[in-house]
Amino acid sequence: MRSISILSLAAVSALAIAPSAFAQDAATGQQDIYGNPVSNETASGKHWAVVGSATVLQPKDDAAPGIKKLDGDVAPTISASYFFNDNIAVELWGAADKFNHRVKGDAGKIGTVEQQPLALSAQYHFGQADNIFRPFVGVGYYESNFSGEKIDGLSASGQHVSLDDAKGAIGTVGVDMNINSTWFARADARYMHARPELNVGGAGTGQDLKLDPWTVGVGIGARF
Repeated sequence: MRSISILSLAAVSALAIAPSAFAQDAATGQQDIYGNPVSNETASGKHWAVVGSATVLQPKDDAAPGIKKLDGDVAPTISASYFFNDNIAVELWGAADKFNHRVKGDAGKIGTVEQQPLALSAQYHFGQADNIFRPFVGVGYYESNFSGEKIDGLSASGQHVSLDDAKGAIGTVGVDMNINSTWFARADARYMHARPELNVGGAGTGQDLKLDPWTVGVGIGARF
């Protein structure tokens, strides 16, 4: 997928730039007794962080009988985190625009559907606040609203097909790469347990779609 390739290139670029940029920031400070550069700035003690990312969301294949695949899509995502200390944070994360998926059956495209997830997670960030690389993990709860459902062939009567909101657990792994005490680059991956019910003509069918999507994102953040 071209969008995933673009995200991969952006992640590699951030990895290459972050260490040198952080070193330059450190060099603007004072010197210790051995003549080594010491930064006057620190990321420690800052309580808020915001991140803007480009994110790919990809549901799993064979979600239900008649649905072989939902194509992945890329959309902007935004997160805001509050740090209780340098390691423990709570994050509100969501899509700033909708992910648009082409729905495919055995014979090809049978429709489209959009979704827009929102999640609240607790996170643990490893290491010291000023480390260049800071991996983190998180777990929480999310909801994803589905809209714009246009799916043909799943209803013999031709009635409108829709999906309930997906709700459930979300897990996160990622790494922050400090550029300086304020700015950092981020790469993350998220897994959502998604089993929305399929509705036909406004009534539930008892058929859940096993979407269980992964997301992969890269972005830039600031802490204050």
